[in-house]
Amino acid sequence: MTGKNGHTCLFSCLFDKHNRKILVTAKNDVYNMRKNIRILVHILITTCLLACADSQKVFKDTTTNGKSAFSQNGMVVTAHPQATKVGYEILKKGGNSIDAMVGVHFALAVVYPSAGNLGGGGFMMYRENNGEVFSLDFREKASGNAYEDMYLDEDGNVIEGESLYGQKASGVPGSVDGMLTAHQKFGSLPFSELIEPAIKLAKKGFLVTSKQARNYNHYKDAFIEHNRNPGTVQLVKEKEWKEGDLLVQKDLAKTLERIKENGRAGFYEGKTAELLVAEMNAGNGIITLEDLKNYHSTWREPVTGNYRDFKVYSMAPSSSGGIALVQLLKMSEHFPLSEFGSKSAKTIHVMTEMERRVYADRAKHLGDSDFWDVPTDELLDDKYIASRVEQIDLSQATSSEEVRAMDLDNINESEETTHYSIIDMQGNAVSLTTTINSAYGSKVFVEGAGFLMNNEMDDFSSKPGVPNKYGLLGGAANSIQPGKRMLSAMTPTILEKDGKLFMVVGTPGGSTIITSVYQTILNVIDHEMSMTGAVSEKRFHHQWKPDQIYMEEGAIEESVIKELNGMGHKVKRRSSIGKVDAILVRPDGSYEGAADPRGDDWAIGIE
Repeated sequence: MTGKNGHTCLFSCLFDKHNRKILVTAKNDVYNMRKNIRILVHILITTCLLACADSQKVFKDTTTNGKSAFSQNGMVVTAHPQATKVGYEILKKGGNSIDAMVGVHFALAVVYPSAGNLGGGGFMMYRENNGEVFSLDFREKASGNAYEDMYLDEDGNVIEGESLYGQKASGVPGSVDGMLTAHQKFGSLPFSELIEPAIKLAKKGFLVTSKQARNYNHYKDAFIEHNRNPGTVQLVKEKEWKEGDLLVQKDLAKTLERIKENGRAGFYEGKTAELLVAEMNAGNGIITLEDLKNYHSTWREPVTGNYRDFKVYSMAPSSSGGIALVQLLKMSEHFPLSEFGSKSAKTIHVMTEMERRVYADRAKHLGDSDFWDVPTDELLDDKYIASRVEQIDLSQATSSEEVRAMDLDNINESEETTHYSIIDMQGNAVSLTTTINSAYGSKVFVEGAGFLMNNEMDDFSSKPGVPNKYGLLGGAANSIQPGKRMLSAMTPTILEKDGKLFMVVGTPGGSTIITSVYQTILNVIDHEMSMTGAVSEKRFHHQWKPDQIYMEEGAIEESVIKELNGMGHKVKRRSSIGKVDAILVRPDGSYEGAADPRGDDWAIGIE
């Protein structure tokens, strides 16, 4: 390889597994070193790693193993070290938080294919440094060919798996339009510069983490089953994936290049669109060229509320997250949670009682506000909140069978989602959650285009009273209709204190998203944890039905579980809940970025 001075160089590359870094040193005069047996080792390592050395160079940061970072100038926290690096470098060159968001989003589509995406959608909360807040809904839509009973058999029963796997499970993707729409309004650097890092990562490849290697191996059979030509799927290979393997995605790189060259038309029209529709037609999919051309993101008025001394901004329908989160926080003001303690039986009991009532309301009243009259004001009304609180017995659990949604007549969501939080050097903040629903969505790659399609149609209510993948119930508010956005639990959120930015927070986790964001906020405000502590803390979740508390392993003592059982609760242990990525503005104005230790998530502060 030729070095900067034109001399022949040999690069010896050492991979530090603990810190996920590649340390590179240059050795000149190769010929004189051939007699040294150690050079053979270097040559072998170089063969494996050199192809991606440029894309994985060490970058200086202020992190502790990437999970906790501190900075005076800005912060990026994402689900993957390489995506965080992309956002960091964009901010360092003078880009704003929206520019970094765009770069991160496309990078995640390459390096985090289980949830990062081109074929999905999501929600963005954006707060300018002057205090103005905007929210963008780029959630997927049902095709114009969709209809209410499309997943039912002739007897009216839900056809198992049809809304989860294969071409028919996909809604019209919104991610590309969302990035372009936000950039057009707020971006400062040329779009072509922002997508270029993702193109390089796809072309040159990146080194998969140990978690990713296990993940790819686990889903190999599903990829083979649901793709026409598994040999074209870059995540499928004959041997097992191992940590440090190089993943190159040439078809995806070409798709990204078309977007770079042609913008929106590079995805929703032309060759990419034709490849997507051909993929749909190869199975039982229903997305058409017209559906793609007609897709557009929507700016929404944020859901707002107050919690103690803080103002909360979160996402409006088609996300249920904002309304549900504000309901939970408003109810929480009625209880001295800091006195109860963060993991006492009393605190978990009270929070569970609030959650079961909020999720009951969600099931009945929330859907795409373009199609359904969502009673936002009524659901957030102080008197209604108080009436819900009055139903809570501090010593006894309520059966979910006894809990009903708000009665309007009597009033005078794969776990494989991903979230990232960004603050730029000017103080502009982005909280964005995006998904293709289940891990790797419908498991269908668009042949020739290299990206995965979502299975978001499962987030509709296929039939009233029949739960979706996450056990969530729904009804008419979230029924399937052409052009409608399916209800989501994504909850990208921004908090202020005294009119100043305080917290940027969000998480993946399907139905657990809302409660994970809720608990993280309480951990900081009520239980006075650092951002890192709040994100790392074990979590629990209740969603009305099924009537049980899902508890992360090791979350609480056995004595507390026994106490909860005595109150009438049913506790079910489970694996990790959510992967919160968040940023806190500390009293001195500096930032603390926290990346969830449950994943490969990574935080980096701007020097």
